[in-house]
Amino acid sequence: MREFVFNTTPRLICKPGVMEELGDIVHQFGTRALLVTDPGIVKLDLHRSAITALEKAGVKLAIFDTVEADPREAIVLEASESAIEHNAEVIIGFGGGSSMDVAKLVALLALEQESLDEIYGIEMIKGNRLPLIQIPTTAGTGSEVTPISIITVGAETKKGVVSAKLLPDIAILDAHLTLGLPPHVTAATGIDAMVHAIEAYTSKGANNNPMSATLGKEALRLLGANITTAVEDGANVEARSNMLLGACLAGQAFANSPVAAVHALAYPIGGIFHVPHGLSNALFWQR
Repeated sequence: MREFVFNTTPRLICKPGVMEELGDIVHQFGTRALLVTDPGIVKLDLHRSAITALEKAGVKLAIFDTVEADPREAIVLEASESAIEHNAEVIIGFGGGSSMDVAKLVALLALEQESLDEIYGIEMIKGNRLPLIQIPTTAGTGSEVTPISIITVGAETKKGVVSAKLLPDIAILDAHLTLGLPPHVTAATGIDAMVHAIEAYTSKGANNNPMSATLGKEALRLLGANITTAVEDGANVEARSNMLLGACLAGQAFANSPVAAVHALAYPIGGIFHVPHGLSNALFWQR
């Protein structure tokens, strides 16, 4: 059998409505939390259930809500300063891949204050991080179970920080958070997850492994069987739950058996033209 390494998030909670328990989950790590999210989440008030649960549990909460798509280094540094000023004991990434990617680096920089320039690349992180909880609100990136953070450097260049230390302590999948997603967002993020699954399964990478292949197949089964329903009937909790789990499994798969040419071609399109990542993947997959 081929030798391989498989890393993933140690604890996964998959349960519609689990936001009600978020306060107790955070209390495992501390009583001061920074929630990292974006203006779209705030506009839709999707984070209300999280805020309510945390306040009810007596968690002292600060919110950084200016994460942008294709987040710049400046956003990461600003969020890190917010965590330091709040004396945060735990970081919560809440939203799509951009918010979760920023949260990963905030958890590190708020504790160790390493330089971003020094940690770009693979396993360049030297220090530790604060406890990290990731809560996706889209069924797409799988960032809640990947050791990767992608940041925009300069005008249009994307760089990645890749380290097992970026894997969160807990990933929370609550399908209720995805019920309000518009059809076009559901479609684009769903395609992103499907490409993750396909590329992980077909990858020629040295770490292609049977666990990633198994997860990729199950992810594609869940995503393929439910994406049409989720797009056409966004209130279908069963379809939304299956999409969220499918995206998570695809994330576990590609995090260990790397993505390939489609993503390599799609990243520059996102960096230059700011096309949604799922859409750019779909465009190149069709080619």
